[in-house]
Amino acid sequence: MRALDGVTVLDLTHMLSGPYAGQLLADLGARVVKIEPPERGEATRRLLQTSPDYSKGGMGAYFMTLNRNKSSVALDLKSERGLEIFHGLVAKADIVLNNFAAGVPARLKIDHATLFKINPRIITCSITGFGETGPGVHRTAFDLVAQGMGGGMAVTGEPDGPPLRSGIPIGDLGGGLFGVIGVLSALQARSTTGRGQHVDISMADCQLSLLGYMGTMTMMSGKPPGRLGNGHFVHAPYNVYATATEHMIIAVIFDTHWPAVVEALGDPALADPKFDAQPGRLAHKAFIDERVQARLATRPRAHWLETFERLRVPCAPVHDIEAAFADPQAAARNMVVDVPLPNGEITQQPGNPVKLSDTYEDHYAPAPELGAQTDAVLAEFLGLDEAALADLAAEGVVGRGEGG
Repeated sequence: MRALDGVTVLDLTHMLSGPYAGQLLADLGARVVKIEPPERGEATRRLLQTSPDYSKGGMGAYFMTLNRNKSSVALDLKSERGLEIFHGLVAKADIVLNNFAAGVPARLKIDHATLFKINPRIITCSITGFGETGPGVHRTAFDLVAQGMGGGMAVTGEPDGPPLRSGIPIGDLGGGLFGVIGVLSALQARSTTGRGQHVDISMADCQLSLLGYMGTMTMMSGKPPGRLGNGHFVHAPYNVYATATEHMIIAVIFDTHWPAVVEALGDPALADPKFDAQPGRLAHKAFIDERVQARLATRPRAHWLETFERLRVPCAPVHDIEAAFADPQAAARNMVVDVPLPNGEITQQPGNPVKLSDTYEDHYAPAPELGAQTDAVLAEFLGLDEAALADLAAEGVVGRGEGG
């Protein structure tokens, strides 16, 4: 059993933020039905599709990851009959996800006000760049726009360097994560009220929320933290350091960690009592970083990791992506999983980070070929028979398998 067994999601999303929300819900057990245009499907089906490195079985890494555990119904929402079919699906569904631009759902007649009349229990979620209210409602946004507008780039990078975006597309992924939080909150509310509701997610809002205490500090003082590279504006030593081999992290937060750092490094200059408490270390941050770096450069990373771990000092290797997934902890947490492709080939992908003690079961089905489940879903939800499905396909209202 999985936590969201019995929950049906109609996924109208494209690109990253919306599909990621759908992927998370699917990994947790929801039945996620991806609704795609019959002609070519969602645009990201073709992203990396022919890459020699990042595709397999004719499917790119982007699409196969974001759409695992989903089924595909190829349906023309712009046709009268297609919209009628979609509304029929809504009557049996719990959640409708989209990340169309603000105003598009209403034009397509798939907005909450319309769908609520069909199914008062329906929960709709729109993930947009700037939300559905305010003066920026019609601005176009992708990940980099959200990161830039959200303030996070102003605290990312070296002090004398330009603003940097996060290497992980946190603008898009943040929208997907908060979208899932929103729909799960609406599901809980529905258990009390009996009514569905609309979830309005702005990617820019999400970035502002993620600023957290940095946002509070700036609004309190008018003094933003600024860019500090890998350092910290409160703690020291707290940085990335080069050893004789590879880079590693030391992150001293509590004063109780400092004596162990001094012991491990064996540098008399660091044993000065003025460094025993955080204010003294912060006041001499540059000096401490310089001395720590000089000592770490004398031995291989493996030596220092073993030493600091034995003394229980917060430390870590700086992994590249390949090493991160190869770490024994990742394997123990089932964070590398085998996911099949429609042709039976196997891919390895990041696992589900949500570990539940009771309703948790890993299950990974392949990202679907376009329209592969059209017949099965429409027969189950709407009772359409073979003749009706054939007529709809002939009219171009539905697609019945790869290629529409």
